Amino acid sequence: MNLEERINADIKTAIKSRQKEKLEALRAIKSAILLVKTEKGYTGAMDEAAELKLLQKLVKQRKESAEIYRDQQRNDLYEREVFEAEIIGNYLPEQLDDDALKEQLEQIIRKEGASSMADMGKIMGIASRQFAGKAEGKKIAELVRQLLSGKQG
Repeated sequence: MNLEERINADIKTAIKSRQKEKLEALRAIKSAILLVKTEKGYTGAMDEAAELKLLQKLVKQRKESAEIYRDQQRNDLYEREVFEAEIIGNYLPEQLDDDALKEQLEQIIRKEGASSMADMGKIMGIASRQFAGKAEGKKIAELVRQLLSGKQG
């Protein structure tokens, strides 16, 4: 069952159980999928990587909005954005914790023989593909930067 089919089934369930907030989050996903389908050059099916990228983008948007609302003391909107990010995040693979991510990044760095910040692009390319949907790109970049800058000294 692809993402769109899962979302449609979950929308039906949310409607039947009258879960208004969850329904809003699910409809946001469905809307984003429909936008992708209407884009120029759409081939007719979203692969898993495209689905993961879409979901990550939606979660990131919600988290960024939540931060803004928190800074403006708009707790009602902050809580809604956090809730939606959580619902959307449920469709992503389980996220790696920092320790597991750092350990796997160290293995990639050793395997590739990376020794300085000059190798960051190469490591980021490999890591971004390997951890797609399992870790945020910002977190990956932060850890790669730490690991590679530690190797220079």
